Amino acid sequence: MDVDGRKHLGQRVESTYVPDTEEERKLVRKIDLFLLPTIWLMYLLSYMDRTNVGNAKVAGMEVDLEVDSDRYSISLVVFFIGYVICEVPSNMILARTRPSIFLPTIMALWGLVTIGMGFVPNYKALIGFRVIVGILEAGFAPGVLLLLSSWYKPAEQSKRFGVYISAAILSGAFGGLIAGSIANGLDGAHGLAGWRWLFIVEGAATAGWSIIAAFILLDFPANSKRLSERERQLAIARLLSEDARVQTDETPVLSHGQALKQALTSWRVWIFVVGYMAVVGSSTLSYFYPTLVNGLGYDKTVSQYMTIPIYVAAFICTAITSYSMDKHSSVRGLVLAAWMTVSMLCAVITCVVYDFHARYALLVILASGLWASNALSLAYASSTFAAMPNEVRAISLAFVNAMGNLAQIYGAYLFPSDDAPKYLMGFGVISGLCFTGVVSYIVLHLLLRRYPQRP
Repeated sequence: MDVDGRKHLGQRVESTYVPDTEEERKLVRKIDLFLLPTIWLMYLLSYMDRTNVGNAKVAGMEVDLEVDSDRYSISLVVFFIGYVICEVPSNMILARTRPSIFLPTIMALWGLVTIGMGFVPNYKALIGFRVIVGILEAGFAPGVLLLLSSWYKPAEQSKRFGVYISAAILSGAFGGLIAGSIANGLDGAHGLAGWRWLFIVEGAATAGWSIIAAFILLDFPANSKRLSERERQLAIARLLSEDARVQTDETPVLSHGQALKQALTSWRVWIFVVGYMAVVGSSTLSYFYPTLVNGLGYDKTVSQYMTIPIYVAAFICTAITSYSMDKHSSVRGLVLAAWMTVSMLCAVITCVVYDFHARYALLVILASGLWASNALSLAYASSTFAAMPNEVRAISLAFVNAMGNLAQIYGAYLFPSDDAPKYLMGFGVISGLCFTGVVSYIVLHLLLRRYPQRP
């Protein structure tokens, strides 16, 4: 059966479909229960696995493997090379298979590779493992975007994407504390350094949860075995009522080449690429929270703890924005432009204000605007692409996410230590990226209102 579902599954109830019934609310709660907690924990572990190299470096890896500043930057960059290249091919595969098999499988594999990083003998081996982890993780984020967009109406997606992004926010807030506890508590156990145990424990947690996730995750609405036939019919009818694209028996299945061409020739996709690159490029600021806080006058120990309020504020703003935007989905582009404007102004003011406390307050607001924009931009893209054929939507979402993550490569060099404590280059670049985001999302809002996409 096609992953989007056969039309006859939805036809039986589409003509009599009544929105917001108790039956539909019960179905949505069931979908939430299967998808959201599972995806949330998967993303939390994914985010920790991609960033734990920084915690390992501090815990002694830099000495044991002779990782200097340049080598560390290379270890960050090589992850994203494979990550960016493999996102689109991964989603092309996922569009024709089962998420409950594909996503847990790649998660188990990158978990095992992460465990292997705990036994690397030298720097070259570390680089090789980082490349492999990047390739394997490439299929997760765009796969989640496709899965969420396949189950929820456009006006239901902002809250769900907010839940998804909150995993990364909370990982940033408390991931360092967890990593420190593992590295310090197990240092020397069985003759292994603490930083090696960090990779082993977090990789084992990832691989272990992947097995559980395989028994919980839903597939696509037409073929998910965890729902009854009636529930699958209603799930598809809900999407049909919102003009979402559903593959029919009469509609020929696009080839990979045709789907790729449709995605890459869509002006909507390219404007979203520009906007999301601005969001993610600005959000690389999160890599430097401890550095920036330390540069604002706090010592190294306090700097670690002073990053937590930044993430807490970001979590609150993301939650409020995501919840409210489902009720006001028609103005997502304008709200995105507003948040990016706030972040842009904070970045500009930070360039000319050098009071430590004022700059810390500006950093909190700046980060909150960027995290809220990240969640909302994904929901905006997902709901806009709902009218596309399934594989075209899969490629489009993966392409937007991949191009956005290109910014992770150059973003790693925005705040060199030589620029402390003002960091004018970093904040200047971020202000320019935010301005680009403002223009992009205003243009998108205007064009999508004039030229809405239909199935």
